[in-house]
Amino acid sequence: MDNKQEVREFLTSRRAKITPERAGLPSGSRRRVPGLRRSEVAALADMSVEYYARLERGNLAGVSPAVLEAVARALQLDDAERAHLLRLAQAADGSDALTRPRRGSTRQWTPHRSLQWTLDAITAGPAFVRNGRMDVLAANLLARALYSDVYAAPHNQANLARFAFLDPASRRFYPDWDRAADITVAILRTEAGRNPHDKQLHDLVGELSTRSDEFRTRWGAHNVRHHGTGTKTYQHTVVGDLTLAYEGLEMAAEPGLTLTVYTAEPGSSSEAGLRLLATWAATQEAGPTADAKLNGLPPRGR
Repeated sequence: MDNKQEVREFLTSRRAKITPERAGLPSGSRRRVPGLRRSEVAALADMSVEYYARLERGNLAGVSPAVLEAVARALQLDDAERAHLLRLAQAADGSDALTRPRRGSTRQWTPHRSLQWTLDAITAGPAFVRNGRMDVLAANLLARALYSDVYAAPHNQANLARFAFLDPASRRFYPDWDRAADITVAILRTEAGRNPHDKQLHDLVGELSTRSDEFRTRWGAHNVRHHGTGTKTYQHTVVGDLTLAYEGLEMAAEPGLTLTVYTAEPGSSSEAGLRLLATWAATQEAGPTADAKLNGLPPRGR
């Protein structure tokens, strides 16, 4: 990723989102640009227009934390956006080298046996490990069952972003597809700021931008987010509607990877759905005979 272009487009997009009224400024007339003018941001950040213009052109190398904080305050950045701006500044002067994920090569990462044991020990809810590119790297039985649509199509390559934008099944799987798409792109954009030298991420973004207008529009918005906890809804082909809470945990032993665990509200229909999903998943593992018994059908081949 081109750091200067990333900085320029991010700051410009954030400035366009702040109205004068929201910033406590008179709206005036004959405004030629959406949001604030550069001069207004500079005044709010207590710096010269020339200096802010230099920052917005992408020159963040050597900028002090105090200046970054002033810009973040003037643009009313949220926590995820502040962190993104800081990472862009670190990338600009090379100070992100030690915090950058260590998987810059194309070598396939393989989970430690103990990690798979840990995932398999989680039996009441889906649990999986992903990277910032949205590749599912390891999963327990319930997660593989939940994302059966993702695994069903080889072209998805077990990647949640490819599934969301290139697989028609995602429109049914995510009842609120627009929200799921927004979240997916925000995660990828956040990863681009955190790890701008990831060639595989660059290739993925290029592929999705070329093949999906929906992705390309969202990517251009430069939205980022922290994706640590929340609720998602799914429409699974076997068990129907599921509303699941999730917790995303950064893995200290593997920087750049996230362990996500889904749970359902106790006593809810979604909890019953997860139990049914676990039964179905077990039959898939056991083979066609058990699958036929579950559905009240004679085993195939008879």
